[in-house]
Amino acid sequence: MSGIARRTILATVAGAAFAVLPLDGCRAAWPEQLIKVIVTFPPGGSSDIVIRALEPVVAAELNQALVIENRAGAGGNIGMAAVAQAKGDGYTLGVAPAGALTLNPHLNQQMPFDLKDLAPITLLAEIPFVLVASGDVPARNVAEMIALAKAKPGALSIGHGGNSTSMHLTAALFTYRTGVAMELVPYRGTAPATVDVLAGHVPFAVLDIPASRQLILEGKLKAIGVSSARRQPSLPDVPTLAEAGIAGFESIGWFGLVAPAGTPPEIVTRLNGAFVKALKDPAVVEKIRTLGAEPAPMSPDQFARFIASESEKWGKLISEAGIKAN
Repeated sequence: MSGIARRTILATVAGAAFAVLPLDGCRAAWPEQLIKVIVTFPPGGSSDIVIRALEPVVAAELNQALVIENRAGAGGNIGMAAVAQAKGDGYTLGVAPAGALTLNPHLNQQMPFDLKDLAPITLLAEIPFVLVASGDVPARNVAEMIALAKAKPGALSIGHGGNSTSMHLTAALFTYRTGVAMELVPYRGTAPATVDVLAGHVPFAVLDIPASRQLILEGKLKAIGVSSARRQPSLPDVPTLAEAGIAGFESIGWFGLVAPAGTPPEIVTRLNGAFVKALKDPAVVEKIRTLGAEPAPMSPDQFARFIASESEKWGKLISEAGIKAN
């Protein structure tokens, strides 16, 4: 065999070898280790419940376990800042609430992260809220609640899941539209707000349905109305706030999955595929809907456009109503 032929064969073999080797070994082999998912609220809230329902299907699809880490505070800003500052290698993800992505930027002059620091993956679920009353409060509907609040201006309060969250904006929208003076009391998530309204420490609260539905069905909390435009199948006997007399009232919470900016596009695509598959799994869909949420899978581009649209809508309301972070 001539030297030229030998060199040609060696070059061909080497080229074939490099063709199958990854440009980035870690990237092509991903995921080689546990994937951390930061949830920006305490355990027991809707985002925590839903991500744990998705985890088994996603883990099976990626052949790698997900580790859920709860980092609550500042309306989701603390958890989102941790995601934004993480390495974009696909091993740190975040469950981003609507408030952190579309409300906080309008309510806070200084933010610990920028939207450009995050890579949208998919919307996960949409969740309407329910306005509830503690068991010993003499109000069973919107009219009675308004009458009670006007009889004691400034003396009653509405608990919610944290400043700058969608629950905060829902409570603020209620007082703005009804003209009642009520203190808005922030908590570090739905779970602690639920505990306090259940104990009667606050007379009213805006909660998400997954965390409060069973307490409502057991009669431990009184449901005043749901914040969505239509009644919820999980609470069919509870009227919407619009039905109850606040025309056009609608406020929906949601949360989605994000990664640090710079996460390789192929990893974003794989994550999107795994989570979308989980969100369409019949058993998972049934579980999420039973909780009072609605699966809402999207492509990364669709989710990015959705975030921009929601930010514009809520920014306008915040400006018109003069809503403040505190």
